[in-house]
Amino acid sequence: MKISCAGNTDVGVVRSGNEDSFLLNCAGGLFIVADGMGGHAAGEVASEMAVQIVARELGTLRGLSDAEAASKMRSAIRKANAAIFDRTLAEHDKRGMGTTATVMVLFSRRYLIGQVGDSRAYLLREGDLLQLTKDHSYVQEQVDAGLLTPEQARTHPYSNVITRCVGANEDVAPDIYFGNLERGDVVLLASDGLTGMLEDGQLATIMGAEENPETCVNKMIADANRRGGLDNITAIVVRVDEVESLNTGEMPTAKSA
Repeated sequence: MKISCAGNTDVGVVRSGNEDSFLLNCAGGLFIVADGMGGHAAGEVASEMAVQIVARELGTLRGLSDAEAASKMRSAIRKANAAIFDRTLAEHDKRGMGTTATVMVLFSRRYLIGQVGDSRAYLLREGDLLQLTKDHSYVQEQVDAGLLTPEQARTHPYSNVITRCVGANEDVAPDIYFGNLERGDVVLLASDGLTGMLEDGQLATIMGAEENPETCVNKMIADANRRGGLDNITAIVVRVDEVESLNTGEMPTAKSA
């Protein structure tokens, strides 16, 4: 599989510091977005720790079965969780810190995603945008219960309240997703500083434009800032340029494991 990719982060218009972290390893097919929280630079510490620890613990997934790969992803995120949680206990000024983590690995014409929090992964295929991950958030729970519509959830005053994060508790349960990739697919990993500013249709329009991933990322961040830039903004865009003889022509359904 041949891919091209780009990523960037921006402090936004309102915040004074950037608590987002990301990792872009195009050659290794590893991509991570982490959105930290906790204040006094603790959020930045948590997100950076998550990125570094997950990348180190994951290593390679080559030759592993789906079950083995999923287990390794869960283990990597849980080790990051344990390290961050231990630090909140040891350092008074780090108490309450935590981070989201959305981790994607590409292997054997497929993707594997591990996710905690509300940083998202999307897939654009032939003009159709699919949200691959599901937010761990208060408003998502309200939507699931039929108490809010997705449109109401976007503007709800508690839209930034997450119900699961890396580092807040002694252990964490990541959600795991698998799916196939096709030539021409475009994948987006983003913190809620982007998805809270741009609606899905706007993301799809930018991702579907005849532009390279770097231009795509820069346009997304610029548009999010133009619309208010209320939070730190991080985006990674991965375009699948070639996949060996895989072309189902069907919109994938993200498979949880």
